[in-house]
Amino acid sequence: MDKPMNVCVLVGSLRKASLNAMLANTLISLAPSSLKLDIVEIGQLPFYNEDLETDPPPAPWTTFRQRITSADAVLFVTPEYHRSVPAVLKNALDVGSRPYGSSVWDRKPGAVVSGSPGAIGGFGANHHLRQSLVFLNVPTMQQPETYLGHVDKLFDEHGKLASDGTRKFLQAVMQAFANWAETVVSQGSASDGLRQARASAAAG
Repeated sequence: MDKPMNVCVLVGSLRKASLNAMLANTLISLAPSSLKLDIVEIGQLPFYNEDLETDPPPAPWTTFRQRITSADAVLFVTPEYHRSVPAVLKNALDVGSRPYGSSVWDRKPGAVVSGSPGAIGGFGANHHLRQSLVFLNVPTMQQPETYLGHVDKLFDEHGKLASDGTRKFLQAVMQAFANWAETVVSQGSASDGLRQARASAAAG
């Protein structure tokens, strides 16, 4: 692609010293130059309530929906809460999926990274999130799977990654995500072109 892909990063933890926020910033720093990643804040989004879907809807919803719509891809970085995703991240999915028929997630390439102080690295949250992304039609990168266990031991006192092995792995993850996102976007463009050609032929 001629310019870097615009990637929104959603972090499922709001804590000031969040380990997953540290992880997200690390992923951003390790991404190839073909990606431009920015963290999109989700803590300010009112809980989804269809009664608030007025004209206009809450301003934070509109801003969030516009930001995701403008993105080429989405990266989710999340801890695990009770074998599932945090409520704030689920709410962001719900807000972006509405109003019905206007989901901002549709066909947006994505990837999921989970981190936890526990040994299984947020496996449950990672796969629970993937279930929602299937329904939302987000083509999600399958490999490499990224579950980071004992994430509380990976960073130094300045929030910098202290493990060279983990750094190399995460760099490979981001390169794979760049390749995945470009492939999905290219295929989508080709499909759109084919549909337009068929429509023109039918009209002619």
